[in-house]
Amino acid sequence: MASITKRTSDDGDVSYFVRVRLKGYPLQTATFKRLTDAKKWAASTESAIREGRHFKSTAAKKHTFADAIERYIREILPTEFTSVEQRNRRPILEWWASQIGHCVMADLSTATFADCRNTLATTGGRKGRPLAAATIKKHFVVVTDVLKRCVNEWHWLEQSPLKDGGVKLPELPRGIVRFLDDAELNRLTIACKESPNPLLYPAFVLAISTGMRQSETMNLFWREPETPPTETAWGVVNLAESCIILHETKNGDRRRVPLASQALAELQKLNKVRRLDSALVFPSPTHPNKPVELKKAWLNALKRAEVNNFRWHDLRHCTASYLAMGGASMVEIAAVLGHKTLDMVKRYSHLSDGHIANVIERMNSRIFGTTP
Repeated sequence: MASITKRTSDDGDVSYFVRVRLKGYPLQTATFKRLTDAKKWAASTESAIREGRHFKSTAAKKHTFADAIERYIREILPTEFTSVEQRNRRPILEWWASQIGHCVMADLSTATFADCRNTLATTGGRKGRPLAAATIKKHFVVVTDVLKRCVNEWHWLEQSPLKDGGVKLPELPRGIVRFLDDAELNRLTIACKESPNPLLYPAFVLAISTGMRQSETMNLFWREPETPPTETAWGVVNLAESCIILHETKNGDRRRVPLASQALAELQKLNKVRRLDSALVFPSPTHPNKPVELKKAWLNALKRAEVNNFRWHDLRHCTASYLAMGGASMVEIAAVLGHKTLDMVKRYSHLSDGHIANVIERMNSRIFGTTP
């Protein structure tokens, strides 16, 4: 039977001390800051004892999963992840804490995380909406790392409940590839060039020439900023070496982006007429320390060019698609786009079938001589 005692410290801090005592079993105790967490722990602990599950170690009994998440946020996030990665992981960690933070470490099981997977797939998103398979996978990537720390570094668990893929995650859908055909590309290029907004065309050229993400493109600086952005990816243009250095990216890596042809020429033009009151390559006309807002100009250009079902992010797909059709390997495309693995670029593999056929043809010609 569980009992909860409210305690108030000399400083006025309130806590709730829980005692769970069942005949034939040792007394279990824990302290929580919130009454709801205390009640959840009491119920889960009673259930664990009645079902014959026991605490494997003192540490597993002493710490809750909320303790593990708090320690991860305090010790791991600031030291091992960039500001962008921290911003992406923090709300995920907070979600896990809200769902199973009250559970003691020894009570965590594969079933616990399977229930969380089901919640994410049904009501885990904003306004109780289902989350996409890719987002569910991100939640489990983060929580798996927390559990690994609990096992390998902090010794709060003997084994992770998610070891060896204990919870089956939903299959990722095949990525949609939308790229411009020759006619669309020609019309949209003209529309961007004729836009009343003089920054749309150089931003368009740079995006489609380099495959950079929109946040990376719009947060470029001519020189190292005194206060770098902390909420998004950013980089610095180096015209002397014809490249862009992205110091902060979505996946946390520092990346060198070569500049060539029209993209280099457009940046050289902008450099000659750049504003002296802003270090941004694409500054807002009214707020020079903020990137320009191109949404309206972009939508007008799409309408004028009669290009439908196309987003700015699809320019990145264009870059990858044109590289694949030009004979670039999947490894080379991943390097250009800044992907750590090949999973995200496999969607372009069918576009390089002609190149692969030519490679095989050349190999056979070398081995067996010129084919008829």
